[in-house]
Parts: sequence; C-alpha cells; structure tokens
Amino acid sequence: MQSGIKRVARKLEQGRNLFDLSKGLEVYKDFVVSNIDARDDTVHFTNGDVLHAGEASGDVTERDIRRIQIRETISAHLEREQVLFARGIKVLSLFFIDEVVKYRDYDQADEQGEYARVFEEEYAQAVEALLAELPLENVEYRDYLAGIEVGKTHRGYFSIDKKGRMTDPKAAARGELAGQSTEPSDYDLILKDKERLLSFEEPTRFIFSHSALREGWDNPNVFVMCMLKHNESQNTISRRQEVGRGLRIAVNRNGERMDHPVTVHDINVLTVVASESYKGFVTALQKEIVENLSARPKQADAEYFDGKTLKTGDLELVLDKSLAKKLERFLIKSDYVDEDGHITAAYHEARKSEALAELPEELEAHRDAVFALIDTVFNGRSIDDMFSDGRIPKRNRLNENFQRKEFQELWRRINRKAVYQVEFDSVALVKSCIDRLEKDLQVAPLQYLVTEGALSDDVTDESLRAGSAFVQGKIRSESGKSAHSRVSYDVIGSIAQNTDLTRKTVGEILAGIQPVKFGEFAKNPEQFIADASHLIQEQKATAIIEKLTYDAVEERYDSELFTAGETGNDFKKATEKLKNHVYDYAIVDSKVERDFVRDLDTSAEVVVYSKLPRGFLIPTPVGDYNPDWAIAFKEGGIKHLYFVAETKSDLPSMKMRELEQTKIKCARKFFDEIGRRINDNSVKYDVVTSYSELMALVKHVG
Repeated sequence: MQSGIKRVARKLEQGRNLFDLSKGLEVYKDFVVSNIDARDDTVHFTNGDVLHAGEASGDVTERDIRRIQIRETISAHLEREQVLFARGIKVLSLFFIDEVVKYRDYDQADEQGEYARVFEEEYAQAVEALLAELPLENVEYRDYLAGIEVGKTHRGYFSIDKKGRMTDPKAAARGELAGQSTEPSDYDLILKDKERLLSFEEPTRFIFSHSALREGWDNPNVFVMCMLKHNESQNTISRRQEVGRGLRIAVNRNGERMDHPVTVHDINVLTVVASESYKGFVTALQKEIVENLSARPKQADAEYFDGKTLKTGDLELVLDKSLAKKLERFLIKSDYVDEDGHITAAYHEARKSEALAELPEELEAHRDAVFALIDTVFNGRSIDDMFSDGRIPKRNRLNENFQRKEFQELWRRINRKAVYQVEFDSVALVKSCIDRLEKDLQVAPLQYLVTEGALSDDVTDESLRAGSAFVQGKIRSESGKSAHSRVSYDVIGSIAQNTDLTRKTVGEILAGIQPVKFGEFAKNPEQFIADASHLIQEQKATAIIEKLTYDAVEERYDSELFTAGETGNDFKKATEKLKNHVYDYAIVDSKVERDFVRDLDTSAEVVVYSKLPRGFLIPTPVGDYNPDWAIAFKEGGIKHLYFVAETKSDLPSMKMRELEQTKIKCARKFFDEIGRRINDNSVKYDVVTSYSELMALVKHVG
C-alpha cells in the first residue's frame, strides 16, 4: 500500500501471480497459482509448492500474530477480572484453535504444544507486570492472582485425544479408545462440572478448544474469546455461532444471574480477539446476523415496497402507495413473482443475464436501486450488500459510444506504442543515490495494528443491515517485541529489478552507504527494498528528462483492452449511469474525479470520453504510466479536439511526488513527440483538477 505493507485478503484465480498482485513483495516471488483443487482444499503453485487450506508458506508473521492474540486475550482477561473479582464473578476466557497439536503435543517431553508454551510465557509476564502496578490495598485480588500457578490456570478439551487424558469417557465406552487412559478430570471439569469451574477455588480460567466445542458446551462466564485459527478454513461454524458461545448472562459465586437492569450491560460484555482486520470481522459478523434475522421479507409486494427510499447518486425517491403498487404490477406482468408474491426463477435468470424488463417510467431513473430493493426480498441483505458481494462480478458494459467516429479517431491517435531512449552519467547517479539514501532512507520496524471496537448501545435492525452497528475504538501499534522476518531476500536483485539498473550499479550504491544505514534492512526488509527503490528512482528521475527521446513503433494497442476492463471493478466507487462515457459507469478514486465525470457527462462541448483502461501504458524510465482520461470535443470553438487528461485531487505522498511528476513530464514528451511525428492535429495532454481548468486549456493554450 502507499502507506506501507498491510496484510489483506485477496480472491485469486488460476494463473494469478502473487508477486505482481502484491506490487513486488519479495516474499511472493515465483508464486503463481497453477491449480486450485476444492476436492482436497489445496492450492498449487508453479514453483512446486502446495498449500492446504489454513496453511502458510514462508510466512513472516503467522506465529507472531498468534502470540499477540494470546497476549491481548490475557490482557483483556486480567482487565475484566480486576473489575468483576470484587463482585464475586469468575472470569473465563476461551481459545478456539485449528489444530489440537498446537496446544497438546505428545511428541514433546512436557506434552505442551506451541500455544501452551506461548500462553505460559505471556501469562507470567502479564501477571508480573500487573502485580507491580496493583495498589497495595487491593489485597484480596493480589493474593488470588499470585496464588494461581500458570500451569494450572489453562486446560483444554478435545473430543479425541491420543493419550486419553482429555477424552470424553463416553468415547471410551463406545470402544473408540480401547486400551487407552480415560482419566476424566478435564472432561468433567469443562463439560460437566460447571459449578466447580465457576468457583474461585478452581484455578482454571483459560480453556483451549478445537471446533468450537461443538458438543454443546457453553458457559455463562466466558468474557473473552480468542480465534487462534483461520476463518477461511473453518467454514463449518460461523462467527455468529462462535461468538454465541460467549453471549450468556454471567453468574456470581452464588449462582445468581447478573441480570439486574441497571448493571446487566456493564457486567455482561464479551471481548473477541480475532486475527483478521477489524473491518473484515465486524462486517462478516453483521452479515451473518442479518442473514439469520427472522423478520426477513418473504414477498415482493406493494406492502413491502411502500415507504422504501430509492437512492441514485444525489437523487432520492420515496415509494408511496401508488408507486409501490406500480412496482408490484410490473413484477406480476413480467412473471418475476408467482401468485404468492415470491420471486421466480425467471427473475433470477433475467438478473443474471442483465436482461431485465424496462421499469415504469417513474422508476426507470432509479433502475439499479429498484432491483437492489427487490433483491433484499430473497436474500435478506441490505441494498449496499447486494453490490458489494464479490461472488458474482458485476459487468461495466462497453457501450455504443465506443464505436462513435469521434472516439475511434481519438483512439487511433493515441494507441501507437513507442520506445524511449535515455542517457545519463552512471557515476554521478551512484553518488547522488548514496547521498539521498544517507539523508532520507528511514525504515520503520515491522509492526502490527491492534484495533478495538464495540457494538453500539443502540443497535438496530437497520444499523446491522447497513453494517454500522459496531463503533471502532482506539488503534495502537505493536512492534519490536514480536514482529520480525524469517524470509531470505535478494536485496540487490530486487532493487535492480525495481529501478531498471544493473546489479553492479545497485551494488555500488549499497556499498557506498554507511553500515548503520544498511543495517536498517534487518528491521523491515520489504520496506527497505521498497523505499530504497523509490529514492533511487527519484534520483534517476532528475537525470532523465533532458535526454529522454521517444520513437514510435508500428505496433498498436488493441481495442480489446477496453473489453478486458468490463469485469473485476469495485462498484462501490462507481458513478451513476453515464450518457457520454464509453462504459455504462466510471470507476473513480476521489471526489475530484467524481465531479470531473459529472461535468464531462453534462457538458455541451464533449462528444465522448473514456477512463482509459489499466492496460494502456506509456513506457517511462521510472515505470509504466497509465493516464486517466481520453476526451473528444465537438468541432467549433475548441482549440484542441482531442485531449488526454490526468486528474489530481491532492498532492501525492512525499516519497511518490517526484516519481509521479517525472512520469507526467515523460507523458508530455511522449504526446508531443509522437503527435508531432505522426498526426497533423496532435492530441493535447495535461494535468487538471477540474472541468473548468480543462476548458481553459483546450480553448486558450497553444
């Protein structure tokens, strides 16, 4: 990302190159998906690696993330325990794990798995720190905390355990564990003896479980839950079901339920520690809750539509009884509902093939919003969810504007490919790069962000459906203590590839910087490579413009670039349907672009325009450049009939500014030189921030 390296989820298909998708992170080099096999949940790569669901290869952070999760769970537990101990309420915490061996490993002398070891290390440190901070007058809690042995405060229950120590006795009775020990203490304590588990005399406070204790276990005093597993691979139990294990009214040491109206919400708070992003977790949880709400519309009829609001861009339309009835009659007439008002297969097919009938005139302007409203009847999702579901990609159709003679002429003028030539003094470049790295290369250590959030006090059905029921709280970073890299890097080769310099030149640059500066590579290898590459690119940028020349080649870009851009778009960034754009919609990245499109589409002087597809690239010595817009104006009164524009909303980040400016300067040379050599009436190129600025350029600039 522009702000640094982040761990994010991506949907991949066969043939996808992870190195390219990650924008060149070295850890993904040579990882190209060769096959995805749903029969055994494996992904195969062209380098020979095979991963099963939930596994990681060469992962630099998985263990560290799990350690941080365990640490945060212990911290949340102790924080809650301090508050509830005086009220006589015992606090329990529950860990969900994906492999039994990670907690109980019988190949080890002490039979402890990785998570058990990490837990004991982190717990001992946390308790030591807390005891040093607790007020001396807090005698009872200090004694309670100090009196618990770390090895006795955590236990686990797994349905089948090789040694039998934690095994369900009924399994042995059925002959499933013949000849093995069936010592039932852990089973009885966790699954049966709830009273003992909730007493302060019993030291067990942390429980590790596999498969979310699907045997039916629950406990009213689970206040913290930790997901030490991959949500993607554990799809048999939803987040809603897992969280549900902790949504119980707690009891005190006397067995009394803590449900007094004044204190019930202060006491009964569940904390969930997950490894996925905060946004990903709360979005998925809310979606699962919405899908299971009982008050879900069953019939697409006037009663349901009445009072609903349709929103298209800045326009809103409230469906009154008359419009609601018209929409119902439209569905009946089109055979989109049956006699009971239920959505038919004909509607599904028409929706999928984008062949839906025309709506009544009063509703046609809100076409997308109308059908999104209808969709909520049969899938229970909110309108926003309908178009953010990535399982069925929405197409951005290339329309008849593409074939207009004005656009075809504009495309003919700009689709010529070219090569560049540049000369510069390599000795001077090496020296300037060394000076720049010494001055500006600052590498931050690897870090993780811990994001906190809470369910709103006034949660409603509407807020759940809108995805706004959770309120994000504070964010803090974690670095140094757990974050480090275990991957080997070819630092010279990577920077050479990023900068289009030889290994010899890059080697000379890195050898010229101080050892202390080069030592920052160990802090965060990926950032060192990325930032050093940027700084070297910037030094290259200052040396190339004067001696840069372009020469056209016979090869041209194929118009298939435009059809390749029909799918895979993020429609959360889409405009309303457009009249003069070559696609039905424009996918924009900022308010400036959205306003620019609005003005282009309503201008009396613009014939046709296009957001240029991502594959349309101008080669430059500091990386390929993709301009934003191609615009054709009406003849008469306009100095430049054909224009390529770059829209900028605000200044790029400091480390990208010089590179972006250089690419723009290269693009100016490209259009000037290619236009002068090929076209009589050349294409004008420039950077604008608004439509009015564009018009000033095309009318007045020579």
